[in-house]
Amino acid sequence: MENILIVDDSLVQAAQLKSIIDEDYNVTIVHNAEEGLNRAVSGDYSLILLDVILPDTDGFTLLKQLQENPATQYTPVILITSLAAIEHEQRGLTLGAVDYITKPFHPLIVKARVNTHIKLYQYRKQVEAQSMTDQLTGVANRRRHDRYSVIKWQEAARLQAPFSICMFDIDKFKVYNDTFGHPAGDKVIASVAKTASLHLRRGTDFFARYGGEEFVAFMIGENMDSAFEHLKLIRRSVEDLRIPHNPEVSQWVTISIGGVTVVPRADSSYDTYLKVADTMLYDAKRFGRNQVVWANESMKQLREK
Repeated sequence: MENILIVDDSLVQAAQLKSIIDEDYNVTIVHNAEEGLNRAVSGDYSLILLDVILPDTDGFTLLKQLQENPATQYTPVILITSLAAIEHEQRGLTLGAVDYITKPFHPLIVKARVNTHIKLYQYRKQVEAQSMTDQLTGVANRRRHDRYSVIKWQEAARLQAPFSICMFDIDKFKVYNDTFGHPAGDKVIASVAKTASLHLRRGTDFFARYGGEEFVAFMIGENMDSAFEHLKLIRRSVEDLRIPHNPEVSQWVTISIGGVTVVPRADSSYDTYLKVADTMLYDAKRFGRNQVVWANESMKQLREK
């Protein structure tokens, strides 16, 4: 059942609105803009019904905030108002509202518009999911990573939770392709992705193919030592697949991993620490490959070998 958020300062009108749609949807009610924004950002809502008149700010301002936040910018918003002026409707639609419902409510109209925008949202999510999945491996692709990482970084900053970012790739992959051919190389990429994803399945984990033979992952809540051990396990699991490599470079296919663990600040950037993880990956290659190199915010390193 889809979740709907109602933001309306009127207890009576919010209850009336909920009674029209709560047979088909899970409905949450809040009565001010601040709580509305907090709930919208932290929740998983398929639609927001937003009153234009609120006690702490107006609905247009909240709508703009929702549009600017990566966690809510794609959540459809229907504005609820008694204002009949065309300019108000135009302003709301220009700011990004998908529809407009005027008071007093007509139950059939409310149901019809809510159902329509829920269906559109579901369809868009389905199409979006397909566009954010790597076709070769079935894991998330770089586009999904770029969008999701910003949201989770902000969440970790708000909670002051440790955030670990790592990058890894397949050692001497060009040599492998040149030796065994690209179809075999594709199978290796898929095997590495499957093996890594088996170890990154918690709700606080994220794993994606970054491009070519390179992958990216992040984990929330683990300290530096725990994250380091976690990725060492993934590195060993790939080596244990015993996929033969070109004997001139290696007996088996292996991966090198670089990572960093920090507690995000509100003014810090995910991309900054993604570059640090990439630098650690470079060090893992430089130190001999098939190993994990990890760092903290002070650039103190842990090396596997």
